[in-house]
Amino acid sequence: MNTERIEARIVPEDARLSILPRHFGQKMQIVEDRIYDFMRMFSSTYQGGWWQFYELSNGGFYMSPPEAVYDVSIPGNGFSGQMSADAAGITVCLFTFSHLSFEYPDAMWVEHFYWLGSFAGDHAEASLIFEAID
Repeated sequence: MNTERIEARIVPEDARLSILPRHFGQKMQIVEDRIYDFMRMFSSTYQGGWWQFYELSNGGFYMSPPEAVYDVSIPGNGFSGQMSADAAGITVCLFTFSHLSFEYPDAMWVEHFYWLGSFAGDHAEASLIFEAID
């Protein structure tokens, strides 16, 4: 069993333009737009801004919004709570990958969901993240 901790690395400014196409190909704009849409849908405190991009040592990717803390409410499952920007970003990325796997059947979505979910399991707010996506 592999117990190596999954690490997140901030994508440097000069690599931002190539990161989404590398992970999502022609669906890159759909992914980015859907992530922003879910964040607007789930957080009344989200006001837009410059998101941080992360690559994971297991092959995954996620984005996090700019503010420190967000109020998050998921209408479909009754979750309501405060999350750090990092946890909120992970949550909306997991929602995005899951939803896109049904809309555009491709193993890429499942892989990204699995990679990010594995990383989320070691996150300080893992219980909130998994409660939110339940």
